Amino acid sequence: MRDSRPQSIEHLLDATEGQGVLQSIQQRAVALNKLNIAVRGVLPAQLHPWCRVANFRQGILVLETANASWMMRLRYEQSSLLSALRAQILPSLTAIDIRINPSLAAKGQESVQENSSRAIKEEKTGGRELSQQSAEILRGVASRSPEKLKKIIERLAALAGESTSSTSRNK
Repeated sequence: MRDSRPQSIEHLLDATEGQGVLQSIQQRAVALNKLNIAVRGVLPAQLHPWCRVANFRQGILVLETANASWMMRLRYEQSSLLSALRAQILPSLTAIDIRINPSLAAKGQESVQENSSRAIKEEKTGGRELSQQSAEILRGVASRSPEKLKKIIERLAALAGESTSSTSRNK
């Protein structure tokens, strides 16, 4: 049973007993954050904005998801996720519990909008560019290539300094 009586700040910050209450809370939060990063490494990319680790206790990993549709997708991935996590980071993992947390829907939507705006910005700014050094290397490769491939590589090298999104395939 938890002691819910008011406690002094000194008691919370007191680290003389080996470990203060706030220190243990902070360590738990850091551990859950590291676990969240590891779980994201195993999850499919489209689930990243819609799922996070809520807790891990007594061998049960608790995952939160934004809504029922993402919950079904997680359940579909549950067995492969369970075996991958057991093999890589959590050998003591016995089960995965999935819960719905509607507040993740807003955060997930922000993340998706941020990613799409970043892609649009990259498209407007011209995308990637080929450096002069890379162009010289390509010209060197072209000089040792068969005629058909040589022409293609030389056309690619000629794009140095230009935006790759403005290239034309009809040359």
